[in-house]
Amino acid sequence: MRYVEVNGARVSVVGLGTWQFGSGDWGYGSAYAQNEATAILERALDLGVNLVDTAEIYARNESERIVGSVIGARRDDVFIATKHAPFFPRAGAVEKHGRASAQRLRVENIDLYQLHWPNPVVPIGEQMRGMRALQEAGVVNHVGVSNFSRHRWEVAERVLGGPVLSNQVQYSLAFRKHDADVVPYAAAHDRLVIAYSPLAKGLLSGRYDADNLPRNPARLNDPLFLPENVTRAHDLIETLRRIGAAHDATPSQVALAWVVSRPNVVAIPGASSVAQLEANVAAADLELSVGEIEELAAVSGAFAPVRGARGLAKSAARRLQRPKQ
Repeated sequence: MRYVEVNGARVSVVGLGTWQFGSGDWGYGSAYAQNEATAILERALDLGVNLVDTAEIYARNESERIVGSVIGARRDDVFIATKHAPFFPRAGAVEKHGRASAQRLRVENIDLYQLHWPNPVVPIGEQMRGMRALQEAGVVNHVGVSNFSRHRWEVAERVLGGPVLSNQVQYSLAFRKHDADVVPYAAAHDRLVIAYSPLAKGLLSGRYDADNLPRNPARLNDPLFLPENVTRAHDLIETLRRIGAAHDATPSQVALAWVVSRPNVVAIPGASSVAQLEANVAAADLELSVGEIEELAAVSGAFAPVRGARGLAKSAARRLQRPKQ
């Protein structure tokens, strides 16, 4: 496992995202939450993964509880990150929710506490006041944000009066919006980008095509999985397959290796099984050549998925046309 060191924190370049722990969105079921999730997390720690990301909103606190039940005596092996759902994040609410997350996680302090989404109603200074109180009380070690623009990130840090260590954003070969400013900002200022959906919810695995589309809600409701978009991704997926064959690696591993090749960028893919986790972790040691990195960037730059209202309308129409199971 490789690690990134930023501003006093040391995190594995491939972490573990736990949105699916206890959640019905992925269709894994209760047996997964009760058994497989525990096995996945334990194996991740055995393999040197220390970045474990969760959130209070995942499965209505259940993901945090599952993570907390596993950590136990291995607390020192984990850089634990969770997120506050900023529905009405006044300072007092941020502080209250942070303490509640620590209790569910069964830890004295949270390594990284993040604002899950920007809230345009409550001033960011008010939100950061709650974060500062948690830091001063020793409940939170590092403050982070999620889904923030570069400008919002900079403002958050200014009003906090200290480092906002990280920004967790959607980032993959299929979604490179943050190449323009967020990723360069992290590299230039000793900060961290945590890439969620680094495999574009599995699109980059090559498992799907226009005649074989996913059915679980987490993917079904994403316009990225419109048949038109899956078809448009053909060249990118074929490039991942070809480069993967040269390294005895899967398309998913190549896609992950590309993400973590960026300076100060780490990835938090989820895993449906221990085997998938092990495959994800192996991507940390996959070294792509400069030429391969550039080729992937060029091919992904040509991928132009249908988005916005048109995409959502198509997604809704597709759901209505599906036969009931």
